[in-house]
Amino acid sequence: MSSIHSHIRPNTFLFLRLPSDILKLLEIIPNMIIDVGKLGSFPSNFLLGRPYYYTYEIQEKRDGETYSRLRIVPPAELNADIVAEDATPSESRGEPATPSANGLSQAYDIVGEDGTVVVKNNRLTIHDASRQALSHQEIEELKKSSGGKEVIEKILANHAGLHEKTSFSKAKYTLRKTKKYLKRFTVLPIDLGNVIEYVMAKEAPRIMELREETLGLMMAWGNVHAAVEDEVPTTSDRKRVGGGRWLVHDETGGLVLAAMAERMGILYADVEKEEAQQASEEPNAAEAPEAGLLQSTEGTLQNPPPYESSTPTSHNDFPIPASTNTLTLLHPAVQPNLSLMKYFGYDTNQPNPAHPMHTHLKPLSWLQLLHPDLDATYREPEKVSDAELRTYKSGKRSTHYKKLRRWRRCRSIVDETREGGFDGLVIAANMDPATILPHTIRLVRGGGTVVIYSPTPEPLVRILDLYSKDRRTAYISHLSRGDIPDPEDFPVDPRLLLAPTVQTTRARAWQVLPGRTHPIMTSRGGAEGYVLSARRVMPVEGGVEARGNYGGRGKRKADALGEGAPDAVTGAVA
Repeated sequence: MSSIHSHIRPNTFLFLRLPSDILKLLEIIPNMIIDVGKLGSFPSNFLLGRPYYYTYEIQEKRDGETYSRLRIVPPAELNADIVAEDATPSESRGEPATPSANGLSQAYDIVGEDGTVVVKNNRLTIHDASRQALSHQEIEELKKSSGGKEVIEKILANHAGLHEKTSFSKAKYTLRKTKKYLKRFTVLPIDLGNVIEYVMAKEAPRIMELREETLGLMMAWGNVHAAVEDEVPTTSDRKRVGGGRWLVHDETGGLVLAAMAERMGILYADVEKEEAQQASEEPNAAEAPEAGLLQSTEGTLQNPPPYESSTPTSHNDFPIPASTNTLTLLHPAVQPNLSLMKYFGYDTNQPNPAHPMHTHLKPLSWLQLLHPDLDATYREPEKVSDAELRTYKSGKRSTHYKKLRRWRRCRSIVDETREGGFDGLVIAANMDPATILPHTIRLVRGGGTVVIYSPTPEPLVRILDLYSKDRRTAYISHLSRGDIPDPEDFPVDPRLLLAPTVQTTRARAWQVLPGRTHPIMTSRGGAEGYVLSARRVMPVEGGVEARGNYGGRGKRKADALGEGAPDAVTGAVA
């Protein structure tokens, strides 16, 4: 478990797993009231500093208190139904269970007129609200005066037809009342699995219906990992190759980017380092008023001298990006859509300078990649002399320096991206991949990985056709004759990708119970999701000639046998 998930910290996002298995997303801020709907509300300070994955129960308000307290539910209480000694897990809807007093099984309590035993079922059960002795008003009064467990026990005790239900039906009825009246929730951290489950239930097209198992398949075939190099390796012609740099086109709100950053170790900030830094700054802040107080008692109160730093002021709004272990993000708009990244502590509108993504993420628009001279940010600002700069006011001068910092960062990202040499390319976009690859495949180094996700298989099947063996052979034949291949027949160079493969995977949830094991019928459908993986190869310039003795094995064996055989005419041995 990462240090960020060791305990609940203030000003962070988290999930609450409600009894209905629904995830509720909230930002926990100190001294605020958390409203959990019909379950109630409680102060946020009750959760701060506590570990994740604990189950809490909202208690009733005590006399004289305006808030509800929380109780940690122990694991023994949570699993009481599972580890109960008198449970009969072998019982199903129509199977015999524990024998009753008459010698027959409890599942055979209904006997026909001819004396034959009829399996116990719910056909004769009358589902009517009148069979519940408690009225709605009485249940509401119980909820105000008693806890959730007491309410459930009284509801079950006052049900007139509970004894007619089978054990399976009783379990379903009890579970339904538990989810309705038990005021419990489980605190879960912000991780990729929980975020995917939350967004899939709310707005699945927002992440292109990308499931967790499919995302893991993309990361595996993309070989995304953390780089250990401090500097990017260079070739003999001074070109940068590798260095843990990945090129990404992400239209899932930052989900694919977050998965890659997690594998590279740059998704979460170093909270222990931040807390240690804040702790070291607090004593210095406390010493300042004491120094001022001593100075005033001596009667030597004067204006403090201007602060002069021995080191130049560092600005974190447009820092110089890191050279290794980076993610270069291609996006079609002015700003990238990374709305999901704020849940992991990085907001692009107000970035945290201490977050690793502030220097390891390099956003780049398609205009800056294809036509950088047309982008206003890439053009160098107007040069100003030192004499003229001194005449500027502080606001205008700071704006000028800010433009310079933004231009240096933009120019560094654009030049590095256009140079290429990336370790891999990961695409999850609504755009046609056939229009993305001609501009990005050449930026990947030889042996690099290419991974493309699509909710439907048709765009990936077209990529398989564009980089097929037949097209590659036809393309090479055109080049051998000195012809220029037609762009309509060959929109991409089929020599640049090796062994493209399309795969799919889906983990289906199953109900595993004796006698009634089957897939969960209420699981969500939607797009299946497909992943294309391939290797970037470097085509050989010029013709290829084969030299040497490449005779077949049968011919070499015949020659070896014929060395010691006598000549058919002279009888001489060779």
